[in-house]
Amino acid sequence: MKWLVVAFVACILVVGVYSADESVEWCYHDPSCNDTTWPTIVPKFCNGSRQSPINIVSADATADANLTNFTFTQFDNTSALAEIINTGKTVKVNLRSGVRISGGGLPEPYDSLQFHLHWGNGSSTRGSEHTVNGKSYPMEMHIVNVKSSHNLNTTLAVNDSTGLAALGFFLEVDTSLPSNQPSSWRTLTSYLNNITLSGNVSSITNEISLDDLLTGVNRSKYYRYLGSLTTPSCNEAVVWTVFKEPIKISSNLVDLFSTILHINTTDASPLMVNVFRNVQESQPVTTQAREETSDSPKACASLGLLALSLVLGKS
Repeated sequence: MKWLVVAFVACILVVGVYSADESVEWCYHDPSCNDTTWPTIVPKFCNGSRQSPINIVSADATADANLTNFTFTQFDNTSALAEIINTGKTVKVNLRSGVRISGGGLPEPYDSLQFHLHWGNGSSTRGSEHTVNGKSYPMEMHIVNVKSSHNLNTTLAVNDSTGLAALGFFLEVDTSLPSNQPSSWRTLTSYLNNITLSGNVSSITNEISLDDLLTGVNRSKYYRYLGSLTTPSCNEAVVWTVFKEPIKISSNLVDLFSTILHINTTDASPLMVNVFRNVQESQPVTTQAREETSDSPKACASLGLLALSLVLGKS
């Protein structure tokens, strides 16, 4: 019974984080309500000055020594993924309580609520929200976290400039992978057949963890900026972390998202494609300091001075 109460409350809170006011109609597919109209539909936030996503220019990212490694609590928990939902605008996976992130230059620990995905129209098209040096990816995964001091109160979180922390991971097609790989994503996408229509929910019974889904990604290298939710009401309350290394995945698993999911409650409704917001105005971006290598001019100069001092010391 306790788990049911927690799950119910978390579900309500998670929906509140990424949904507009119920009176606001917004969409991805219709010119009358797609992302070009959001600044008019929700002008208070969607027309703001620190909107997401953005194009990250790696050469413009400044070094920040505070961007240390994260601590990922219960990301290895194979029971942490509770349920998967077709929201009509994305696929969302609610997480059980206890999953948390800390470190990484964040002001305090954050509780992980859910993750969801953005994609285009097949594995060969743009589907990511963020881009790096103008490069896009076929999918992007966002793990949504709320400041622990807000006690899962997302009303407080969206009115706090750092109330939410989003972890962004690109998904990139790896042509060297066989079909249905990696196995963690094969398991996750197997549930898509249970949620083909908007509002469908399926409990996740397979043992699968967030670590499994992020296999192979170096989570110590990332970009950081202050931005917003990427859907209405676009609250400017998000500390964004965009990881540099993508998740490698086979093309057929990416293609599943744009071929079997519908945006409404009938099979006659349109397929869920191009569910991403276009990039907004640039924001200041930080990252870890570049590591010096033996090939860098600074390192070579240091080696030269060392060699000179050794020679002079012997004379």
